[in-house]
Amino acid sequence: MEQLVLELAAPELPSLSNFLPGRNRELVAALARFAAGSVGETGFLIWGAQGAGKTHLLNAGVALASDAGIAAQLYAEPGAVDARGAAEAAGLVAIDRIDEADAAASARIFTLYNALKQRGGRLLAASRTPLASLPLREDLRTRLGWGLVYEAQPLPDEDKAAALATYATQRGFDLSAEVIDYLLRHGRRDMRTLLATLAALDRLSLAAKRPVTVPLLKAWLQKDLFKAPAGGVAGSG
Repeated sequence: MEQLVLELAAPELPSLSNFLPGRNRELVAALARFAAGSVGETGFLIWGAQGAGKTHLLNAGVALASDAGIAAQLYAEPGAVDARGAAEAAGLVAIDRIDEADAAASARIFTLYNALKQRGGRLLAASRTPLASLPLREDLRTRLGWGLVYEAQPLPDEDKAAALATYATQRGFDLSAEVIDYLLRHGRRDMRTLLATLAALDRLSLAAKRPVTVPLLKAWLQKDLFKAPAGGVAGSG
């Protein structure tokens, strides 16, 4: 399912509008204010298990800041951080996987935090471990604790059906219980893949001028999963 979506549907850019908050509504609201510069804190740490949506939220925060006219920069891993360049060029700097920072990266992030604080900038970071367990130098960990700290909680399986239906409604199309059940039984259950699938189905439905139904979904899957190139055979991918 994930391979199919990536091949046939251009993924939507991460935003707060296409993030299903579940139990993270307070986090999302606080992040929106932080990214827009409406709070006084310098730091914002999001921690949580893999698959909780931390990277999505960091990208969404950077996008929101950019839309507000704030120079923003995202580092996918702490080793890439350029403390001087980022502090001078950006009002918001986001760092993913900050828990993986080694001693050298921690030193650069510490310098970056102080520079951003002095200039009125902000640091947004994501970690797989909570603040108290972050394997970072103590002065950096302390500074992160001065700001906002939220746990990103994965959407429970029992809440995914309702969340998918709500997401479809927000996009302006109806999603039956049968389609949702089919997706949850036959595809990957992580929300990134599920939401990408719904976005692709929405575009397919509009192009085909047909409602989103299980037959439409099955026809799409069969056509594109098992269509072999000339002279070849179909494979499972």
